[in-house]
Amino acid sequence: MKKYNIALIKGDGIGPEIIDEAVKVLDAVAADEDFDFSYEELLMGGCAYDMTGDPLPKETIEGAFDSDAVLFGAIGGEKWDNLPREKRPESGLLRFRKELGVFANLRPAVVYDELINASSLKPEIVKGVDLMVVRELIGGIYFGEPKGREGDKAYNTMVYSKMEIERIAHVAFDIASKRGKRVLSVDKANVLDVSQLWREVVEEVAKEYPDVSLSHMYVDNAAMQLIRDPKQFDVILTGNIFGDILSDEASMLSGSIGLLPSASVGSKIGVYEPIHGSAPDIAGQGIANPIATIASASMMLRFALDENRAANRIDSAIKQALSEGYRTKDLADFDAKEICSTSEMGSIIANYAAKCKL
Repeated sequence: MKKYNIALIKGDGIGPEIIDEAVKVLDAVAADEDFDFSYEELLMGGCAYDMTGDPLPKETIEGAFDSDAVLFGAIGGEKWDNLPREKRPESGLLRFRKELGVFANLRPAVVYDELINASSLKPEIVKGVDLMVVRELIGGIYFGEPKGREGDKAYNTMVYSKMEIERIAHVAFDIASKRGKRVLSVDKANVLDVSQLWREVVEEVAKEYPDVSLSHMYVDNAAMQLIRDPKQFDVILTGNIFGDILSDEASMLSGSIGLLPSASVGSKIGVYEPIHGSAPDIAGQGIANPIATIASASMMLRFALDENRAANRIDSAIKQALSEGYRTKDLADFDAKEICSTSEMGSIIANYAAKCKL
């Protein structure tokens, strides 16, 4: 029997609660598949600072590299907002991504039919939406040099090399080749030199994928089109800051940030996490929605471990739970037949995943 070593970073706020439910579901499908899991808990975020004085202890980086994949909850909270920047939880996360070399952030945005009324957009606009944002994660303006403050001015630099653009473009085209075979590259090539290079390199990479169509769109237009007609998109390829904004916008097509997962992948270890934050205001109350984290575990099975059947079982279980009217508190107003706690929702999905036969 295969055994996968999974690093668990529960983090702050609701992180421990939602990670526990994802583990519950993973163990449920593993019991009926030809593999098993071992877990190692690692520290990152505010909890790591409280215990070690560092939001990212070196032991966490070492433990991540010793694993097959990382399942991550959420970090941060007002408790740590007044720390020096390098000691804040978010700085630990940025360093973690850089250390692991996870340069591609994959953010699917899927609208469940059962929750179509949860979206703030009209049902006819969002019904059938199924897109993937592929965001470059460890370059661009968040990491470019020089940066800093001088007197009454501050500056950041957007920098991309040809290599950085090539590798993220290959990820997008590979994913599109298994989906709708369409890549939209988002940039601001009409005013930014770095975007002109981005567009040139993406067009070169596209030649290696003759079955995948490529189009371009300026980021301001893309932001508008995501609301006007989101079904036109298949795979959206873009840089770090544009992807940060567009992926959050796309996530709200579903109506709840508690539903959608993400993956951050590179050449070594992948990190799988919900797109939402640590929500310290509801931590410990048992009302957090675990679905995004459970769906992130499904992405881990698919992209890191190549266990597609097990991933499909989890995806089917999530849809079944929603179709039968089970809802956490954040979705109570949308065709709810039963309001569940965090743990109850995890158990329901785990039960359906265990019984699912594909």
